Amino acid sequence: MSAAEAVPGNLEILQETANERLKRTFDSWFWGSMIIATVVHFGAFAFAPEMTAEDFSFTSEELEAIVMPPEIEIPPPPQAIARPATPVIAEANIDEDITIAPTTFEDNPVDDLPPPPEEIATDISAAPTFTPFTVAPELQNMQEVQRALTREYPTVLRDSGIGGRVLVWFFIDEDGRVQQTQVNETSGYEALDQAALNVAGVYRFSPAMNRENRVAVWVALPITFQVR
Repeated sequence: MSAAEAVPGNLEILQETANERLKRTFDSWFWGSMIIATVVHFGAFAFAPEMTAEDFSFTSEELEAIVMPPEIEIPPPPQAIARPATPVIAEANIDEDITIAPTTFEDNPVDDLPPPPEEIATDISAAPTFTPFTVAPELQNMQEVQRALTREYPTVLRDSGIGGRVLVWFFIDEDGRVQQTQVNETSGYEALDQAALNVAGVYRFSPAMNRENRVAVWVALPITFQVR
């Protein structure tokens, strides 16, 4: 018998076991413990100190790449120059009676003088040569030359940022007109050299003067192409 035990006189006495008492009070203990646990957890979250993460961020300076110059080979020092010899005055016997014969027109008549050299006409336009002048030719159409520089600048080189300087020979006649041009010093680019010659044909100058006379001259002028 689990719940009741028979006694004499056919009387039954009910006796509750511990297991039955636990089963009977299980629901009260379970929900009571759940409520207490919930209150404890909420209290821990409510009164616990607030915790924040420390800021570990950092900044770094931007690194700049430095291009080192190429190594230059230092030439050896020049050889020592030999010390010049000390001059020595040599002994010389000079005759004090030496005289220079006088020069007179009687001894050298004018009729016997040689004729002056004949002037040989030369074509100075054939190649650059020096021509004396007292007043240099001056450029008369600067704005037109600037437009020609912009127009003749090769597009491929201009878009690539490539420029250069061409030294051009100009042959300017007595009226200030450019008759011939040729490259004196190249820019290193054939297209720029040809563009400089095209621009050179646009130049107009005032005539060069040698005293009161107009003269034809060769002058060398730089033509520069650059991207601004």
